Amino acid sequence: MAHFAKVNQGIVEKVIVAEQDFVNNIVDDSPGEYIQTSYNTFGGVHLYGGTALRKNYAQVGGNYDHANDAFYNKQPYPSWTLNNTTYIWECPVTYPDDGKMYTWNETTKAWDEIT
Repeated sequence: MAHFAKVNQGIVEKVIVAEQDFVNNIVDDSPGEYIQTSYNTFGGVHLYGGTALRKNYAQVGGNYDHANDAFYNKQPYPSWTLNNTTYIWECPVTYPDDGKMYTWNETTKAWDEIT
């Protein structure tokens, strides 16, 4: 079995688990196409050393870039930028590495400690 994303105008509408033969013969008259995605691919790397597929696992509501054959999530905050190699959104400020938990504050463009 494999995972397939239903993509319509670059937006992932749903993700299904199916055999390739099922997807090839599916009766679906709604706009869009089914594109295989890998549950084990993140940032262009296969988590278990296999072949990475389309940069990231497709998420419902996420995006698919046809020109670069890449799935990526919705932009979490306006200040974050998309890494064109990994297709992962990057924060303008590095997450603190002090063992504490933080949440992003878009107003101040800083990490706020969760207390």
